[in-house]
Amino acid sequence: MDSHYIFFPMLAQIALTLGMYVLLALRKAQALRAKTLKIKEAALDNKAWPDAVVKVSNNIANQFETPVLFYALCLILFTINGVTLLSIALAWIFIALRYMHARIHIGTNHVPKRMRVFVMSCGVLMAMTALAAWQLASLIST
Repeated sequence: MDSHYIFFPMLAQIALTLGMYVLLALRKAQALRAKTLKIKEAALDNKAWPDAVVKVSNNIANQFETPVLFYALCLILFTINGVTLLSIALAWIFIALRYMHARIHIGTNHVPKRMRVFVMSCGVLMAMTALAAWQLASLIST
């Protein structure tokens, strides 16, 4: 298995984050065109923006929480030559869940559904952590 395949899910996560920035810019431009926004308030308080903008802004903040652990785990696995078919599958599952989470967050923002997806993604990260620990322990014991 080529260890470099672990970078594709990482790139997909980066694409999600950058996509959210583009969507944020589009939604802010739309809010500005509507001329109902108090620009001085919005400059100091994110909550002054319409809900559609706040949802995306909050989602961007989420992209720098558990995904940071994901990046670290992928780099650890790559560094210790621990990339396997299982680790790549787990990485793609994490990414699929992150995209689902983002879609819920910027759409209906149904918290129970969003929470379920978040918990599942954390479970995947736990599995990846266990796998990385196992791979590292195997490396050390040999």
